[in-house]
Amino acid sequence: MPTQRISFEGHDGSTLAARLDMPDGPRLATALFAHCFTCGKDIAAARRISQRLASMGIAVLRFDFTGLGHSDGEFANTTFTSNVEDLVRAARHLADTGHAPELLIGHSLGGAAILKAAGQIASAKAVVAIAAPFDPAHVEHNFADALDEIARRGEAVVTLGQRPFTIRRQFVEDIEATSLGPAIRELRRALLILHAPRDESVGIENAARIFTAARHPKSFVTLDDSDHLVSRADDAEYAAEVIAAWLTRYVTLTPPAPPPGAPEGIVRVSEADPDGFMQDVNDGPYHHVIADEPEGYGGTNRGMSPYGFLSAALGACTSMTIRMYARRKGWDLDHVQVDVSHDKVHAQDAGSASDEKVDTFQRRIRLEGRLTAAQRAKLREIADKCPVHKTLERSSRVLTDLD
Repeated sequence: MPTQRISFEGHDGSTLAARLDMPDGPRLATALFAHCFTCGKDIAAARRISQRLASMGIAVLRFDFTGLGHSDGEFANTTFTSNVEDLVRAARHLADTGHAPELLIGHSLGGAAILKAAGQIASAKAVVAIAAPFDPAHVEHNFADALDEIARRGEAVVTLGQRPFTIRRQFVEDIEATSLGPAIRELRRALLILHAPRDESVGIENAARIFTAARHPKSFVTLDDSDHLVSRADDAEYAAEVIAAWLTRYVTLTPPAPPPGAPEGIVRVSEADPDGFMQDVNDGPYHHVIADEPEGYGGTNRGMSPYGFLSAALGACTSMTIRMYARRKGWDLDHVQVDVSHDKVHAQDAGSASDEKVDTFQRRIRLEGRLTAAQRAKLREIADKCPVHKTLERSSRVLTDLD
């Protein structure tokens, strides 16, 4: 997906660095992503979730909070409240460019900040909190050994993620004085909570408290054995899939009219893993599947292979065509099942004089219902008339343009 590097002014006038992950096609909606405490916009979970949403037509702005990553300013001077202000400014920047965010996503302390900021972002229709604490002061456990020094000296240097950070008294006092309960109760947006039961940084009880405090519509989905940072690729992919599926219930994504000559629109395939073969396959904003290769062929086996999709097309079209005919005739057909396998065989075996290999699709159809022998034979004949069957049996043209 194309990414634009942009910047905007933070709460103290510092320039904040951001990435805007853009769809390959029309932008149907916009999301704002807030990263975790002392992390950055480029952590694995943020990248994958942004990429997945962009494949649906949703642009995602992810930025480094003041003093972190590529953003200017001093981290030591920031507070939880200043992070919330940075989020509101990020949303305002998007609104000023004509793309106010409909979706807000926050991870860990960024999730808490998103919950706090949502009430100030009028365009937001849906909010996602990933591994978020109910109480911002929960983050103190990361530097608990330094709390006495911070209280005594006003600041302390602590090591977080193998990097030194200066934590000042104003930060501690701010998170201790902040309560999320009222903001969650008055959220008035659809809320999705994602949390792992084994999260050792922010316990699962935080998700329970957020869920209890929130009003409907609200949803909770477990991330199973994911770590707090959702660092494994399959966990990030799962989180992205859940968010994408949930979002369509609360944010209207209206695709543009299909182009001339493509009445069903365009199927867009975008590479999801440049180190492997996983692909995002989108037929408009509401239909998404993953294509991949088996592990033995260098893939991760997280989706059907290209030939699997071709077999699925034949099977689905066969079943639909049989059902359509039986429905029109009023026949007592209860259920249709089609098994399809694909192989390449020598043309000689397929009845041709050529020694070349040809693709063979083996199709087994199961019909259930009170059907006569004549009706079953007719439906077997109708199966060969399905459009995909005809497409596969006759030659096709593939026209290619290169951008």
